[in-house]
Formats: sequence, C-alpha cells, structure tokens
Amino acid sequence: MKKYIITILAVLVLASCGEKQNTGKEANKKEEKKNVIVPQFSGDSAYQFVKAQTDFGPRVPETEAHALCAQWLVERLSEYADTVFVQDFRTRIFNGNGMNGQNIIASFHPEAAKRIVLCSHWDSRPFADHDPDEANWNTPIDGANDGASGVGVLMECARLFKQQPLNEKLGVDIILFDLEDYGPRQDEALKYYDEDVNHWALGSQYWSKHPHIYGYKAYYGILLDMVGGSNPNFEKEYYSQAYASGVVNKVWRKAFDLGYRNYFTTELGDPISDDHIPLNEAGLQTIDIIDLQPESSNGSFPEVWHTLNDNIDHIDPATLQMVGNLIVNVVYEE
Repeated sequence: MKKYIITILAVLVLASCGEKQNTGKEANKKEEKKNVIVPQFSGDSAYQFVKAQTDFGPRVPETEAHALCAQWLVERLSEYADTVFVQDFRTRIFNGNGMNGQNIIASFHPEAAKRIVLCSHWDSRPFADHDPDEANWNTPIDGANDGASGVGVLMECARLFKQQPLNEKLGVDIILFDLEDYGPRQDEALKYYDEDVNHWALGSQYWSKHPHIYGYKAYYGILLDMVGGSNPNFEKEYYSQAYASGVVNKVWRKAFDLGYRNYFTTELGDPISDDHIPLNEAGLQTIDIIDLQPESSNGSFPEVWHTLNDNIDHIDPATLQMVGNLIVNVVYEE
C-alpha cells in the first residue's frame, strides 16, 4: 500500500412524564446491551486463517497462488455467510498495463437496512522493495501481516457470526479487497507519480464506484491493516479522524473498556493512503486500524513491512486476539 509522511402545571406534568418515559427507554436500551452475549474470539483460530493464506505463497494477482487462495476464501466464507459475492474487475496498474482482480464480499443478514462494513485486503505485494537486501526488491512477499492478518481476523469473525447469529436488524458485509498493494516500487515511485491517480488500493477504488449491490449504503466501516505484529501501536490514523471521528471514538472507547489502552493510543497518527480513502470519498465513513511504529527504520511501519520478513514467523496470535475481540464487541453491541 502507498503510505504518506460531518396551563403551566399541565406542561410541567407532561414534561415530567416525558422525562420518565425517556428515562425508561434509556434504561431498556442499557438492559438490552447488558443482555448481549459477545462470543469469545480465538486468536489461535485467526492465526490458522492467516497461515492458511501464506501457505499458498505470495498472493500476487494473476498468479496461481492468488487464484487458489481466492477459491479457498470463497469456499470458507460460503460456509459462514448468508451470501458471498465475487466481484471480478479489470483495472490499470501503475505502468499502464491492464490487470484482473477479485473483490470477495461475504454478507450476513443481507436483508437488514442497517449495515456495517468490515474490510481488509487479501492480495500481497509483488515487490519486497523495502527489504534490506536490494537483490530482493523484485521478489514477491508473503504479506502475512500486510494483508493476511486482517483477513485472518475477519475470517474468524465470520465463523463467529455463523456460530452465534447477529441481531437480525443488523447486517454485516465482510469485504476483502484485491489489488491494494500493486503500487510501483519505491525506487520508481517518482517515475510513475501522478497527483490525479492513486496507483494503490485499486480494488477498493473499484468497489467504491461499483458496489456489489446497486445503491449500497452502510452505517460505517472498519478497515484492518497490519494487525498481527507483536507489541502493536494503534494510533488514531489521520484520515480516519478527519473523515470519521465519531467511529474512531466509538471503537477506541470500546478498546479502553476492554483494557487495551496501552495499544490503542490517543495519539493522532500519520495520514495513510489505504483502502479506507476511496470508501470515505464515496460517503462511507470508514476508519483504518493500522499498526504505526514511529520509531521504526521503515518509515512509520513495522520493520517487516514490504520485506521478505513479512511472513508467518512474525505473526502474534495475542495481537490477533486483541483486535478480533475488539471488533466482535463493537459489532455485537451495535
């Protein structure tokens, strides 16, 4: 992905009755929330979903590994979701060549008017262009953290949504975007730079203009990106705060309630060009939960970012557990 450094007595009596009535409604709402049973998210299960993806090898679009992983994702999500859509699309990558992609959408309670989008990207980078060894810059990466970790968390969420159905008035769409990470190599970025063209997040750009259902609307969205590394630092990403501060505050309050204050900080993070940008520009308030490491030698990102070390060996089930537990609590208490 490319990263960058909204009569008086009678009145009194009526008012009093109204207050009592409202208070009663509020009490009922609180009671309903107390009765919500949130299923236990499994970091170990999410880890296995991450590993299953990386076992296919680098999921670079138009490769065998990519095709096999897409088939697996669709088959597994079909076991959990009410409906699964495969959105085939063709777009142009940074060098002007055409490329095929697939967005995969798993819908729960598709008839519900109130919807939440949970998303991540499932492709992996074709270039290890931040690897310490320049000889590896044209080598595809496993993308265990950058891509597969978010998908792994959402796959476990999908399993739980099947096991313990959501409130029937709430619908959830899990969207796995393709071609997020096919931007130019870092050493060639200036060669292909165009201020009017975003060479990254191509799948989310396409879906934002052509949603899987005509006239699709959602209440808000949550994007997961790089949510599997040890000792994560989830700051309030700049564009998330600018476009969807209410959603940021909602999610961060729940993180604090769950005891994750040491990892979900109140710091305003760097602006990140990611899959949430096209969604916000299309009117869907979406936040990005992304590990930002200010002290890293790799910009603001984990040391393994866009290197061959972004593999399963650097995925921490405890981090997947924390992020996944946060997501299911937010969704089930909606």
